Amino acid sequence: MTSSPSSTPLDVAVIGSGFAGLAAATTLASRGLNVAIFERHDQAGGRARQFRAEGFTFDMGPSWYWMPDVFDRYFAQFNRKVSDLYDLKRLDPSYRVEYDQGPLDIPAGIAPLAELFESIEPGAGNQLLRFLKEAKTKYDIGMGRFVNKPAHSPLEFARLDILRDAPRLQLLRSFSDHVRKHFTDPRLIQLMEFPVLFLGSKPQTTPALYSLMNYADTALGTWYPMGGMHKIVEGMVQVAEEQGVKFHYNCTVEAILEENGKTSGLRVGGTNIPCDKVIAACDYHHAEQNLLPKAHRRYSEDYWDKRAMSPSSLLFYIGVNRRIPGLKHHTLFFDTPFDAHAEEIYDQPAWPKDPLFYVCAPSVTDASVAPEGHENLFLLVPTAPGMADDQAACNRIYGQIMDRLEKRMNVPIREHIVYQRQFDHRQFVSDYSAYKGNAYGLANTLRQTAFLKPKLKSKLPGTWFAGQLTTPGPGVPPSIISGQVAASEVLKSKGMKGLPEMVQIEQSEPIPV
Repeated sequence: MTSSPSSTPLDVAVIGSGFAGLAAATTLASRGLNVAIFERHDQAGGRARQFRAEGFTFDMGPSWYWMPDVFDRYFAQFNRKVSDLYDLKRLDPSYRVEYDQGPLDIPAGIAPLAELFESIEPGAGNQLLRFLKEAKTKYDIGMGRFVNKPAHSPLEFARLDILRDAPRLQLLRSFSDHVRKHFTDPRLIQLMEFPVLFLGSKPQTTPALYSLMNYADTALGTWYPMGGMHKIVEGMVQVAEEQGVKFHYNCTVEAILEENGKTSGLRVGGTNIPCDKVIAACDYHHAEQNLLPKAHRRYSEDYWDKRAMSPSSLLFYIGVNRRIPGLKHHTLFFDTPFDAHAEEIYDQPAWPKDPLFYVCAPSVTDASVAPEGHENLFLLVPTAPGMADDQAACNRIYGQIMDRLEKRMNVPIREHIVYQRQFDHRQFVSDYSAYKGNAYGLANTLRQTAFLKPKLKSKLPGTWFAGQLTTPGPGVPPSIISGQVAASEVLKSKGMKGLPEMVQIEQSEPIPV
């Protein structure tokens, strides 16, 4: 339901309708609270918005559906199943990787993936199984004992069971070293490292803990909701409305209000909305530095400037009036030097000279997202955050990646383009107030993990933060969890029972011995 804001007091106001905001609002409303979401855009979803043009339907942001157990558990809280809300399909192959030596299709399922690894490097099949067993342990411990914590203090992690299991998480070992302990072939190393490179930081500075993402990739699978990733948002909005959440679109929050040292509401379009509890599920830096009263800001601009940010992205949404034979739903182009591009993102920020890139073609799986006989393409190049505007560099990069895409597909594409739109760090700033135009939040470094992330709780009593810049971190499933954790803290502040701390992990595909 879309409505205009009123001066009627709310129990909780949520800023932003991304995954974190939707999860927070729905959780709170399900406990009988009067909750409203204030969203600056004309639709829900935040970075997971959708737009239509020339008969094409484009997802604007997230395109990978990993960790399906998180979505299952989320909707189960409200007595709904994923299958009630959207049609989920497992992709096989999960994705293709284009190496300099040629393409490699990554099959769905552990056993065929182990066979593939063995064919590339003798012994690598068994090494993959060992790697995944360790990764499953990290996933189960991390998802069951860590991600649901608000991370206010290190003391939250000072329980005997957590301390006992902590060494198994390999927080002090780098992801790069961990991968190289198991594999030597450069293609396999790049394949295992890509989730952290594209979603947060260099493998050399990422804890080995994040091999749990490889477990999510292989054992839990790569999926796609028919109709596009925005179907998740639509499902979450439907459930939110069923629980009584009110949505106010085209409403830009101008300030978080304070009275007598406590949160007293929001100012939206010049109107004060009374409310003593607020969850800022928008960009954390923007909310704290621009919406909170200055006296209640925990962090300084210098603090934020010193944070290691995840990449921004240079995106192209493209409609093509022909099919492209051989194209896969997901394709990673690793046919140029891996380390050089990482250096241009993290160490010596620059527009990449010879970029890695990623192509999502949902029309390969889903005929509804493009006119008949057409192809829907989403091209992504990771870039350093905070770059100076340089349209000439963007044009150069576009030409480079299209040259390589056409060469690999062995078909002309550019002459068949009927729709094209660019989205870069400038739009991440203007559309989402994203700090330095980041696309994925903070980098996944040891110094920015758990209680070392920006705090969930504001210095202003009655205000909390949720989303990818706070605990548990970046990505769609973590953002959903972040919203639930923030909601749990609000419930406890009202003297109500919070969400259960422990999460039951469902059995995934068994890992062969």
